[in-house]
Amino acid sequence: MEDITKKTEEESKEPVSKNFIEREIDKDLAEGVYDHVQTRFPPEPNGYLHIGHAKSILLNYGLAKEYGGKFNFRFDDTNPTKEKTEFVQSIIADVKWLGADFGDEVFYASNYFDKMYECAVELIKKGKAFVCDLTADEIREYRGDFTHPGKESPYRNRSVEENLELFENMKNGVYKDGEKVLRAKIDMASPNINMRDPVIYRVARQHHHNTGDKWCIYPMYDFAHPIEDAVEGITHSICTLEFEDHRPLYDWVVRECGFEMPPRQIEFAKMYLTNVVTGKRYIKKLVEDKVVDGWDDPRLVTIAALRRRGYTPESIQKFVELAGVSKADNSIDSASLESCIRDDLKLKAKRVMAVLHPLKLIIDNYPEDQIEELDVSNNTENEALGSRKVPFGRELWIEQDDFMEVPEKKYRRLYPGNEVRLMNAYFVTCTGVDKDADGNITAVHATYDPETRGGDCATRKVKGTIHWVAAKTAFKATVRLYENLVDEEKGKLNADGTLNLNPHSLTVIEDAYLEPSLKSAKEFDRFQFVRDGFYCVDCKDSKEGQPVFNRIVPLKSSFKVQK
Repeated sequence: MEDITKKTEEESKEPVSKNFIEREIDKDLAEGVYDHVQTRFPPEPNGYLHIGHAKSILLNYGLAKEYGGKFNFRFDDTNPTKEKTEFVQSIIADVKWLGADFGDEVFYASNYFDKMYECAVELIKKGKAFVCDLTADEIREYRGDFTHPGKESPYRNRSVEENLELFENMKNGVYKDGEKVLRAKIDMASPNINMRDPVIYRVARQHHHNTGDKWCIYPMYDFAHPIEDAVEGITHSICTLEFEDHRPLYDWVVRECGFEMPPRQIEFAKMYLTNVVTGKRYIKKLVEDKVVDGWDDPRLVTIAALRRRGYTPESIQKFVELAGVSKADNSIDSASLESCIRDDLKLKAKRVMAVLHPLKLIIDNYPEDQIEELDVSNNTENEALGSRKVPFGRELWIEQDDFMEVPEKKYRRLYPGNEVRLMNAYFVTCTGVDKDADGNITAVHATYDPETRGGDCATRKVKGTIHWVAAKTAFKATVRLYENLVDEEKGKLNADGTLNLNPHSLTVIEDAYLEPSLKSAKEFDRFQFVRDGFYCVDCKDSKEGQPVFNRIVPLKSSFKVQK
């Protein structure tokens, strides 16, 4: 009987579907290639990370966690001309926020500069590297192309002794920037252009954020990167497909430099989102031209921007999980990311009332000076969030869209003679309007039924429900509405290669009225504004008692906000 039960339990377990990277790791472990798993995330600190990097962070961290291995967080900081401490700090914050636990240890490629220099010297001694005097343009010309082999540099056959002396002079600052480079000596006829005697060191008199002014020569990325992995004992170097053609060079470097346990590189496809800007070059220009409010402008999809807008780590983790891991490039609709944050917040966020385009509603038969408090659920789908008291009075603010003097067909909200439900409050019937000298409606009048307190009535039903805030207790706040930064209909780029920007990507509402419970909201607090969308308190521009609200995403059934 016990055997039958055990067998039934085993059969009932659903088979775990593994992606191609996991299958390769399983194979390496089974064949004894490695006895453990160690991965890494190695960003260059030359800008802020974006949503595409989130996939790499979570993939590498997730694999290490899955196999009980180690995850290294390392900066590939080999190019001081583009790197900043600001970028280092922002990337550390992003990785922590996403939930990739790297402990207190941050690795830096620049900490291995001495080792890289030793490796370069060893290559020279083996006759595998030489100092070259060709200019950058001449090196490109000599390299050839996909249909023509390259030709050897006239400096390729310098003696080992001469190369050692020249390379030491490079290190000691004897030459000007660009005057000499160190190149690997591989094969100028290789079908892989990366193998045609690539530059591995250059002279660059630049202050480095980590090593200061110790060095005036810096290793090239393709030389430094595989050494970093090998020094740290990385077993599986998981990277995107554009590095596939670089893999033979990486393998050559670690082999020729004598590392006993070289890492295995496995490539996966990048994650592309429709109608968003991820290229650092474009983002940098938007920042420099002040089109956006810095690298963390909520219209961008940098991780810092998504955090500021109000996205949660859980929503991004879910999005990355749904995107999956594949070898084929794929483009994902940005609406999928929006769906993930909606799903994450629908049970987490308190549902509150906010009026973005206010219109005064006066309940003529309600006591003029009375303010009563109504008990309102914070989230009807999650009782654990409890309830709050919301003040109600004779004068309210309602949305302009919730009243029409001459209603369209099937319009169910407020119009003369019609009865609607004020959410969580009372049934009211419209009795008339006030207008200014130009005929513009300045206020709507109504009467209420005191027997319908709470918004329910057993004897009759109404088809329309609108939200409101009490005019006496509501506070005025700034609310920001976001659309895609680029024009969805016309495409991301103009004919000249510039970004086709959406003029309505940001709408700022300065006179929104919110229920008083929101006045004490703190940065990153998230709410659902009923019938509109999910919002987050801005972490940059909010002040105590003066929160600024960013719309994270509209509700699926949200009415279109007026511009």
